[in-house]
Amino acid sequence: MTIVSLDQINSPDDVRALDRRQLKELARQLREFVLQSVSKTGGHLSSNLGTVELTIALHYVLNTPDDRIVWDVGHQSYPHKILTGRREAMAHLRQFGGISGFPRRTESPYDAFGTAHSSTSISAALGMAVASRNLGLDRQHVAVIGDGAMTAGMAFEALNNAGVTPDVNLLVVLNDNDMSISPPVGALNHYLARLMSGRFYATAKNVGRAVLQHVPPVLELARRFEDHAKGLMSPATLFEELGFNYVGPIDGHNLDALIPTLENLRALGGLQFLHVVTRKGCGYKLAEADPVLYHGPGKFDPTVGIQKPSVPPRQTFTHVFGHWLCDMAAADERLIGITPAMREGSGLVEFQKRFPRRYFDVGIAEQHSVTFAAGLACEGLKPVVAIYSTFLQRAYDQLIHDVALQNLDVTFALDRAGLVGADGATHAGSYDMVYLRCIPNMMVATPSDENEARLLLNTCYAHPGPASVRYPRGAGCGAEVTAGLETVPVGKGRVLHEGHRIAILGFGTLVPEGLKAALALDATMVDMRFVKPLDEELLHRLSRSHEAFVTLEEGVVMGGAGSAVSEYFNAQGIPIALLQLGLPDRFIDHGEQSVLLKSLGLDAADIESSIRVRFPPAKVRNKRA
Repeated sequence: MTIVSLDQINSPDDVRALDRRQLKELARQLREFVLQSVSKTGGHLSSNLGTVELTIALHYVLNTPDDRIVWDVGHQSYPHKILTGRREAMAHLRQFGGISGFPRRTESPYDAFGTAHSSTSISAALGMAVASRNLGLDRQHVAVIGDGAMTAGMAFEALNNAGVTPDVNLLVVLNDNDMSISPPVGALNHYLARLMSGRFYATAKNVGRAVLQHVPPVLELARRFEDHAKGLMSPATLFEELGFNYVGPIDGHNLDALIPTLENLRALGGLQFLHVVTRKGCGYKLAEADPVLYHGPGKFDPTVGIQKPSVPPRQTFTHVFGHWLCDMAAADERLIGITPAMREGSGLVEFQKRFPRRYFDVGIAEQHSVTFAAGLACEGLKPVVAIYSTFLQRAYDQLIHDVALQNLDVTFALDRAGLVGADGATHAGSYDMVYLRCIPNMMVATPSDENEARLLLNTCYAHPGPASVRYPRGAGCGAEVTAGLETVPVGKGRVLHEGHRIAILGFGTLVPEGLKAALALDATMVDMRFVKPLDEELLHRLSRSHEAFVTLEEGVVMGGAGSAVSEYFNAQGIPIALLQLGLPDRFIDHGEQSVLLKSLGLDAADIESSIRVRFPPAKVRNKRA
């Protein structure tokens, strides 16, 4: 038998050409390649080490790309990328100009659907299955969904719809590794955990079939008993009542179990549900021991693992929020902290330890998180929803109808606002200023540095109505953070530098770059602090002494903070020249944040250059009387 080499695998056709006995060696090499590759670029590690055998088995059995695989969430798809012609491209994973860390339709015909947010795979695969049926195409459609993603209502909406959709081939593979980004929560997870703790059921079931297969009448009786018993002992009844044939659980690292099972399910067709159990970080002991730490590491040496930096890193905005939340909770017993499955990412680890009865991780259920907060606010409590900007988009109806329309006292802490670097367009918080400022009763605050983040969190929490504070991923300019709970005046900006001719209005963390440009131009620099309400008094005063205005925002220009300024001047009949600088009307790809901002003309030098080009001294005139 020829020794297999990963270097010879350039497509799934090469995988399917292998002898079954060669696949275990391929899995070993593929796992090692994932480890070495991610250690050099950073990225998602634990989840991908756990999907090596499952990926090989799927491509070995299915006729991809004609058969469709949808990965959910997409950060478990690195082995898939490597086996589908992108092995060399992994050297530039998530880097500017490199391949994405998630499946992407424009990147490969093997990426059937873009999946960077969770719980969308079953809906998408069902749509593909219906399309194939209507077009008369004989295809298999597979949704590989993690156990964390199964906590979202959308997954069950899709299962419910699939159960009444005739003549479709849809296989749902539940990758049960007890691993979402934060520890998985909720009744479904407990249901699966009870099953796995009762392994005697699976063992007895398999042994019984082997013994009784030669005695058909007794086997049939045993099957009938099993149908009754498994409803008490496994999730089979849950999924079978939705119209699926449930199979499992099986070992997701055992190719000798995976491949025959997938072959049988493909031959059966129809609605199939395969429950596989995998181990997060499989094959790398450090990741197995601490899969959360190794979920999305930066660069590291795999021989020694992730080490604490010798110099403590600068405090991030997420850390500022986490400290603030604990301090405010100590001062106000009404505070409730809520996160939709992002305990670590949103900075609630310490809060959970100190205030466990006031901490709620609701799972990947953004809609529920917002309406749950609304219910708490109805009864006089003060919920704080810690959520990524891009994930709040998933709960927009609840934001409007359940919170803002009733003017309920809910504070939204929006992490990852603006560009997010390596995660790219799917995770960028580009739109929150637009979609929040148009909602009545909503306050929108944009801190420019770490200390301002704390001040504006205090202010928005004290506000008796819906309010939001947006802040970016990572550290700011290094501002010292005061420890108090004092507030600032609502809807009032602060002038950082008094200049002449041009007034630069900064919204958020581009203010330090704007200040550098303002000093070079001797322009006035304002930290506006709030997109809504705007400091109209300050705008009116500046319009009487300045010829032109520039707005800066790390969000889309279309409908954003600059548009709010333009709307104010227009409503007042004030003819002011205005330059709006921010994110353009296109999706911004992945890459280092500093590189992305430079490419968009949002660093200090380019801001200054854009202002000089747009407003040369001879061409700017104050048209007011």
